[in-house]
Amino acid sequence: MKDNSYQEDREQMKELLRQYEDLRTGRKHAFIDEDSFERIISYFEERDETGKALEAANLAIEQYPFSSGLLISKADTLIANRRYREALDVLDQAALFDSNDINLYILKTDAFLALDKQDRAVEILSEALDRFEGEEKIELLFELADVYDDYEEFDKVFDCLKMILEQDPVNEEALYKICFWTDFTGRNEESIRLHMHIIDDYPYSELAWFNLAAAYQGLKLYEKAIDAYQYAIVIEEKFDYAYRNMGDAYIRLRKYREAIEALEKVTELSKPEVVIYEAMGHCYDKLKNFAQARFYYRKASHLNQEDSKLIYKVACTYYNEGNFTAAVKQLDNALKMQRLQPEYNLLMGECKLELGQVKDAVQYFGQVVRARPRSKGGWEALIRCLIQHDLPGEALEQCHAALRATGQKPLFLYYLAAALLKSGMVKEGILQLEAALSAAPRLLKKFVELDSSWLSNRQVVEVIARYKKKGS
Repeated sequence: MKDNSYQEDREQMKELLRQYEDLRTGRKHAFIDEDSFERIISYFEERDETGKALEAANLAIEQYPFSSGLLISKADTLIANRRYREALDVLDQAALFDSNDINLYILKTDAFLALDKQDRAVEILSEALDRFEGEEKIELLFELADVYDDYEEFDKVFDCLKMILEQDPVNEEALYKICFWTDFTGRNEESIRLHMHIIDDYPYSELAWFNLAAAYQGLKLYEKAIDAYQYAIVIEEKFDYAYRNMGDAYIRLRKYREAIEALEKVTELSKPEVVIYEAMGHCYDKLKNFAQARFYYRKASHLNQEDSKLIYKVACTYYNEGNFTAAVKQLDNALKMQRLQPEYNLLMGECKLELGQVKDAVQYFGQVVRARPRSKGGWEALIRCLIQHDLPGEALEQCHAALRATGQKPLFLYYLAAALLKSGMVKEGILQLEAALSAAPRLLKKFVELDSSWLSNRQVVEVIARYKKKGS
């Protein structure tokens, strides 16, 4: 039946074009009604034959000079030809015959936007809103929202979508769009009120429940968000985005087992995605199930083989298991992709230390320091390595460099004290320890972690005791 209907349409169009050609060339005085002329104009426009479309529109208007529909079709063709001012003149003429055609206002909006006259476009649509009701008014509000979007007046986009939902609470397009714009504009409280009102009248709207949940999530009210997502899933059990967002909410609450359950549902309902597998790996990581974490990081990596961070995360699972050789192998692959990445070099340095390869560890820590000289992480690892492996001379040098680079961070006052003591400069070390204790007493544990035997040193213990007594 469909093939027959398509064939009939083709034959009708073919006959219509033959009649039009007869009329255009003057061979015969064929009669073509207004609707048929509009079909002919649309036919040429669909094939990007805008010159022929305009010619057909002019001929049609000669036959029907008072037809607002044909004038609007001509204006549409002129806009396609970027003849915006001519189009506006034609639309003004069409308005004299019929000002209640919605296309009149939509095309005027298009023309004014093309002329970079946003204010006029907004004015046209705002005036038109008072003329129309129902679906036509909603269509105009969508147009107005697009105008505001183009000119980055994002709160007004939200306002338009809200107006649509106040008239048509279950309009799917508006429900989908307002979820994004709620997050973008941060108008979560307003969205909560709007969607709770919708749910009161339409309790089985899964999109309204989803948007309510997303708004709660935007306010970090994760428990309430999860409850609302659960309602959305009860109504539509294959709502993969609800499971996805619910998984994120569970992660924020550190409920990793529940998050995994929600994310597994996402993998059942939609195509494999890097972000989902990575999130599942993260959850297993937090549960210290490093084998499963590695499994999902690898699944994510197979989908995006250019993401070195996923390889780094696999390395972290091996490091956390104490399998430093396997971690090094993964880090080698990650560093081939991003040689200077500080996190990769830092972990490689720690692995090398664990494997007793101190010289290599120092090189990797040095790379971190060069990449991020103002960050204390690299300096801390480098100096700790030097002190703990009896390289106090180098440690002293690096302590002074760290203090200069990091703006005298108190941690490195302790490390300097440690390096001085290790170098046998006890007097200078004790004085430096006093300075460190004055600057940041809470960091004393960092000093002790470097070498707990210092707590057996009478002078060190006396300084610490004297400072504690002074502090009390």
